[in-house]
Amino acid sequence: MAIINEVKTNKKALAITFDDGPNPIYTPQVLEVLASVKAKATFFMIGEQIVKNLEIVKLVVAQGHEIGNHTFTHARLSDLSEEECIKEIQLNERLIERLVGRKPTTLRPPYFAFNEQVELLLSRMGYTAMGALNMDAIDWERPGTDFILEKSRNHVKNGSILIFHDGYGDRSQTIEAVRQLVPELVFQGYKLVTVSELLKIGQE
Repeated sequence: MAIINEVKTNKKALAITFDDGPNPIYTPQVLEVLASVKAKATFFMIGEQIVKNLEIVKLVVAQGHEIGNHTFTHARLSDLSEEECIKEIQLNERLIERLVGRKPTTLRPPYFAFNEQVELLLSRMGYTAMGALNMDAIDWERPGTDFILEKSRNHVKNGSILIFHDGYGDRSQTIEAVRQLVPELVFQGYKLVTVSELLKIGQE
């Protein structure tokens, strides 16, 4: 089980994901954009941010989005011992489970730091490791809204997984890009689903 960047399907469906939240400024803006076109997304949340923004987590869940595990402190898992890895994942897992009512099944390794130990560990813990195709959009570096949009559009196809960030620092460029991209995708006939839904579609 390597990191999954896309899902093979002939259905017009793709998954938009958001990392590093929840954030009191940007996550609610993302939710508004998604609600306006009845789209679903996956939020890979950091435990430390969840603790500070419990109400936003509840809002994300209430609107039918998926919450994935992004570790408790945004740790580079490939640099940690197995014991430290388990702690990072489990602390966040228990927190999410308490708030959502079920254990997360998808995880995005921070920095995409992934090696054989992490792969085996995630598999054993019942996680699917999620990547993304539009890494070259580098939205976390704030390269400009047009840059984020152009690079992300290049990766739009059936089964794509796209990454954006709603946490850590100024995310206004990302929000603006998402505000333009999401309705565009819906207009093109794409169904925007959670990563778990996309994985199921890929098995059909």
